Amino acid sequence: MSDSPTQDTSPAEPPVAMPEPTRAPIRPTPAFMLRHPARWIALGFGSGLSPKAPGTVGTLWAWLAFWVIAPWLNDVGWAALIAGGTVVGWWACTRCARDLNTADPGAIVWDEVLAFWLVLWLIGPASFVAQLVAFGLFRFFDAAKPGPVGWADRLFKGERGRPVTWAQGFGILFDDFVAAGCTLAVIALYRHFLG
Repeated sequence: MSDSPTQDTSPAEPPVAMPEPTRAPIRPTPAFMLRHPARWIALGFGSGLSPKAPGTVGTLWAWLAFWVIAPWLNDVGWAALIAGGTVVGWWACTRCARDLNTADPGAIVWDEVLAFWLVLWLIGPASFVAQLVAFGLFRFFDAAKPGPVGWADRLFKGERGRPVTWAQGFGILFDDFVAAGCTLAVIALYRHFLG
């Protein structure tokens, strides 16, 4: 009989994967926005810095900007602006959300801007009252997130404090486009049955 210690021949346990450290969210400021062009876009050229209701302020900014640029754009121009704004916005929103350490920061309002431009373009030409109704409907769908808007919002959500992915950056835009679609559907139904 040998007095030497027996060797453990059982397989080694795999190393335990340590979770990535979470990073605290950052509150955006004008100085933060000025440090990168993606932040300018994502934060709606400053409208998203509003301490109260940044989504509503961003949508109001979109409405004002629509009035300013509408005389210069035809349907092709609007289509190009919204398509190009979506591609650039995907990059800008992803980059800005990463910089803010938050998957879907309330200060990012480029999603509201594009989605409300889409609504205003597709209902036009429309009276001020019709645009005001569209504004109210869009804000309802975007804020309350009923039905398909809530589904779209949850589809690309990431874990709080984890790095923001390109899918989550797209998700920032996607639920607002669904809210725009719901707004347009309500307006179309109203026009069809009561208009």
